[in-house]
Amino acid sequence: MPDLPAPAPKDATEAELFSECWDAVLSYADLCTSGSLTAHQLATEAFTLGMRELRAGDGAVPGRGPGRRPGRLPAIPELLTAVRNTAAGWEAGGQGHKLDPDLRLWLNSGQAARYAGPPPGRPVALRGLRDLQQADAALLWLAEVEALPLPAVARRLGLDPATAAGELEEVRGLFRGRCHRAHLDSPLEPECRAYARLLDAVTRSAGAETPADLSRHLATCARCAEAAACLRPHGGGLPAALAGGVVGWGGLAYLERRRRAAEVRLGAGRPGAADAGPEQPAGRGRALRGGLLAAAVLLSALALGVSMMPFGGSGDDEAAARDDRQPVADPGTFPPPGGSPASREPAPGDSASGTPASAAPSATAPRPRHETGGPAPEPQGTSSGTTAAGPARPDAPAPVCRVAYHLDNQWPDGFQATVTVTTDEALDGWRVAWSFRDGQQVGQMWDATAHQDGSRVTATAADYDRAVAAHSSLSFGFIASWQGRNRTPYGFTLDGKTCAAG
Repeated sequence: MPDLPAPAPKDATEAELFSECWDAVLSYADLCTSGSLTAHQLATEAFTLGMRELRAGDGAVPGRGPGRRPGRLPAIPELLTAVRNTAAGWEAGGQGHKLDPDLRLWLNSGQAARYAGPPPGRPVALRGLRDLQQADAALLWLAEVEALPLPAVARRLGLDPATAAGELEEVRGLFRGRCHRAHLDSPLEPECRAYARLLDAVTRSAGAETPADLSRHLATCARCAEAAACLRPHGGGLPAALAGGVVGWGGLAYLERRRRAAEVRLGAGRPGAADAGPEQPAGRGRALRGGLLAAAVLLSALALGVSMMPFGGSGDDEAAARDDRQPVADPGTFPPPGGSPASREPAPGDSASGTPASAAPSATAPRPRHETGGPAPEPQGTSSGTTAAGPARPDAPAPVCRVAYHLDNQWPDGFQATVTVTTDEALDGWRVAWSFRDGQQVGQMWDATAHQDGSRVTATAADYDRAVAAHSSLSFGFIASWQGRNRTPYGFTLDGKTCAAG
């Protein structure tokens, strides 16, 4: 990120909020825009708007002091909403060229209107979060979406660390109840209302099996699938349901970035760094008035910069210095299977990845036949696998890369996967390609840009993660659709060179 001035806090409370929230606001603004300069401009305008919203009404900041009543969002979700609303203002005011093209499409769709429409039609997760006491909502958001460890959350909210886990468990139950009520209050189709009681009963027990007819309904009804992710608080889909329910477009990519930022704040690979970052005690806000605000800005920029880089990657200085990087975004739909002859090459071998049976999705993202922005249907399980690069010829040169393909989650018509490639050579820009066996179609990708021609998919480096050091790894994830079978892809290459499995 360039060394740009951050918005100047007006008092100790605002300085404290800035130190806790700025990197989250800037991270989402970066997703929404076409470069670092416009991301900073959007984040600055949104932070100013968000602070006005936080101080409106009862004059208190949500999650702090006397203003802990339901009906308003905690600080970070409120500020992220301000980013989305500011982006909508740019689009309406003739500045849409500064925004990500896919965000512009979303802003002009019925999905965006849903977030500002009548409350019964808004996402269940958003309504459930608003119905909680603000301190409870803040606890849920910081632990589930921002991925902060409970001791850090307890320090930020003034809770007893010894009882924080119990309080979080209680809040999850409260959130579930609010979401169940919100779902019943929604304008449901007759079929959805008929399944509402069964959905409630199935999601109350972690070990309960989902009946086949309910599973089929969840696979075709985005609204009920959205509710299911919220009603099963331990199923794995709650963080994505919260992120998608509050911010809408880009919720999954934002969630991934916040997990990375949390790892940085915890000092992953950096001894002594665990005390850095936004989870400092509340007194830090007052200290900022004495000259520590610059340090807070630096720490936030560090967390944001590393969160935008691939897992296990390197080249931090080069990536951080780029101003023209493209944001992670939903690349949209791609052509159906049956592209060029190269994309229809026969799959070597027939090793199938099994179709799992039951768990919950970890992402909310648009998928075929579902509304954009709703959470994924209840998944049918998770599994992992490692790619097969095909039989090697005896005279073939030693591979210069190794690839690992991990199936993170799977549900009746979609799945989420992560690709990690280790390279023996230093890279300045990269293309990873592979072929699907069963007509799978990529719908969303982060930390790379996707292009699909029939069964062949090519993932191209984003500008901010082009540089990869020798003997280091690059990583990106995606969500795709599947029907019938979902076997592990094959034919992985890095810049046209075959990658070995593992």
